[in-house]
Amino acid sequence: MILNSSAHKSHYDILGVKEDASYEDIRTVYRSAILTFHPDKLHDNSSSSEPSHHSKHEVTKNAFLDIQKAWEILSDQRSRAAYDIELCAMRQDAATAEDVGFDDLKIEASGGDDDGVFALSYPCRCGDFYVIDSLDLTNMGYPLVKGRREMFIETSKDLPVSVVLPCGSCSLKVRLLINQDTTRLASSSG
Repeated sequence: MILNSSAHKSHYDILGVKEDASYEDIRTVYRSAILTFHPDKLHDNSSSSEPSHHSKHEVTKNAFLDIQKAWEILSDQRSRAAYDIELCAMRQDAATAEDVGFDDLKIEASGGDDDGVFALSYPCRCGDFYVIDSLDLTNMGYPLVKGRREMFIETSKDLPVSVVLPCGSCSLKVRLLINQDTTRLASSSG
């Protein structure tokens, strides 16, 4: 979940931190917020049968759960990186021409035979290609692993992610879908 459905807030907004906040800053804010909204820490001076009490309790419970979810995502380096990529892709104004999966990509060695870098490409209707390489994927937290006949991608079990790839020649873009169900890539030709 990229945005909190009820308030359309990102996990950063929920915790009240900047997107470039350090782990320690996020942890400090999380600890303070979780104590503030923890159901066991709330003092209740009203009767539990009053309607306002129920709605206030629900708001507090929802805030507590939202804070917990934000911490779960932002406290883990891989899930935070995946979340940041998805958040960035969501914010892009340009529409994508189509969604593609890893099984749609062509895999080729890019560079020397021994450097282990692979270019993953998808043809554009203009004749050029949408391209991403294995180094970019590794930097995003999705390293490629080469088997004897296949390539595999290590994915997060928490979040599906997408990456918007621009064409090398025209203004079209495609969305590369990365999720736990697409860990096997097409057979490598090497």
